Amino acid sequence: MITKRIIPCLDVRDGRVVKGVNFAGLRDVDSPVALAEYYTENGADELVFYDITASAEGRGLFTDILRETASRVFIPLTVGGGINSLADFDRVLKCGADKVSVNSGAIKNPALIGEAAKRYGDQCVVLSVDIKRVNGQFRVFARGGRDDTGMEALGWIERCVGEGAGEVVVNSIDTDGVKGGFDLELLAAVCARVRVPVVASGGAGSAADFVTLFNSVPEASAGLAASIFHFGEVKIPELKRILAENGINVRL
Repeated sequence: MITKRIIPCLDVRDGRVVKGVNFAGLRDVDSPVALAEYYTENGADELVFYDITASAEGRGLFTDILRETASRVFIPLTVGGGINSLADFDRVLKCGADKVSVNSGAIKNPALIGEAAKRYGDQCVVLSVDIKRVNGQFRVFARGGRDDTGMEALGWIERCVGEGAGEVVVNSIDTDGVKGGFDLELLAAVCARVRVPVVASGGAGSAADFVTLFNSVPEASAGLAASIFHFGEVKIPELKRILAENGINVRL
């Protein structure tokens, strides 16, 4: 049985971790370095670091804070934000990232996925997709959930996996920060279309939401969350104990 991963997400703006609701109303949480150390020591399987305003501000990802964060992390680290070229992939990997997450950069240049996969390997390329329902359709959004691209999300994900994306992070804007549970309908639809690891993001409010996720969408590889971990509402060792008690295979 494949082990399910629990992944905290550090949304970083101006060198600080922030969190909002439905991608808006951001509030300050803590230093990414301090949180990275905490999660490394407290049972996280992986860590995701997003520079959430890099794409919207048209700049590269901050490398100084990333380099410091990566130096304190001893679990796989995925990094995204402002990834628009192979040079960005190279810079982030040299800062200590294990995997690189691309979102708006792939929308602007779909060839980037295939180029990066050829150079660094599929396992290094993570497709992150911000998705919101628009007129009954799952739609892809760009620039941190600000712009509706008009693209249908399931077809876009399938295309990018075909180009070489080795993992998909599904960010549901509809459930982000609401703490009402993961977007099970969306996740099941994505898992039915691709055969690479799918990471569920957006909506976790309790340990029970992770149990529901892995029982309802058993193909999901991992559950990603931010605020419930950052504010101590759910502690990862306790979450994993609950998952194990419910027959879900996790690394204890």
